[in-house]
Amino acid sequence: MGYDLEKKLVIAISSRALFDLEEENKIFEDKGVDEYYKHQIENEDSLIEKGTGFRLVKNLLRINDDFPEDKQVEVIIMSRNNAATSLRITKSIEKYELDIARSAWSGGNDISKYLKPFKVDLFLSANETDVQNAINEGIAAARILPYKENVDEHSTQVKIAFDGDAVLFSEESEIIYKTQGLEAFLEYEKENANNAMKSGPFAQLIRVISNIQAKYPEEQTPIRTALITARNSPAHERVIRTLSQWGVRLDESFFLGGVDKYEVVQAFGADIFFDDQDVHLENTSKTTPSAKVLYHEESILNRI
Repeated sequence: MGYDLEKKLVIAISSRALFDLEEENKIFEDKGVDEYYKHQIENEDSLIEKGTGFRLVKNLLRINDDFPEDKQVEVIIMSRNNAATSLRITKSIEKYELDIARSAWSGGNDISKYLKPFKVDLFLSANETDVQNAINEGIAAARILPYKENVDEHSTQVKIAFDGDAVLFSEESEIIYKTQGLEAFLEYEKENANNAMKSGPFAQLIRVISNIQAKYPEEQTPIRTALITARNSPAHERVIRTLSQWGVRLDESFFLGGVDKYEVVQAFGADIFFDDQDVHLENTSKTTPSAKVLYHEESILNRI
């Protein structure tokens, strides 16, 4: 019987999301694929600097120390590099002592079609096309934004922060807000306060995380989650009821009512923050690893 990824938290991450390969990407864009391949091969033994997703991956993999016989987290490298240029990346993984054994190298082709075969719960990439294709396929995916850590910030607890509408929850309320205004949105939420919201692109991910949390006493959980949303009273009521009906635990919730999110995200100490709007991510990405959740290509939100 093959190795079963079905009941694990499976994170697929591109090499440019895990490591800082922006200089190399500029070579690719300015000089073409041949010069890029040449650069990677010539620098095969040069350690690559940590990228936006490194801290999240490092801290998630530490959870497996508690489950030596049954890993809870699997991280898979999924990259548009080819096998020849992959050596620099895999050597850096080894030097950083990351327990990553699985990888896929597509040689420039779209990587998203391989996500479902690998049972991926979350895909992180700097390539917007791959992220968009993943979202269209129903995979929780986000485009990593550039971020550099000033210090080596690793802990025994992973902290993940989520926006609500169009991320954890469906975009139906977001559409009403953007097309009909705040009053219509509040009235809609009041009328539907007892009706659970539909699942958004990251709903299944939060459920998988909750399953891992349930294996620990609450005070010893290795993953701490937060909802950081622009909603406020009375629109918060439906959120609370929805999470209860889902049987999902969120450790912290912040209903900001339009207050800027970045200071709360920073105070929470997130290893990563997921949001769908540039207005929030522009500030959070300066102090916190952040990633943009794209809308499905058929969503009306792309045209508003």
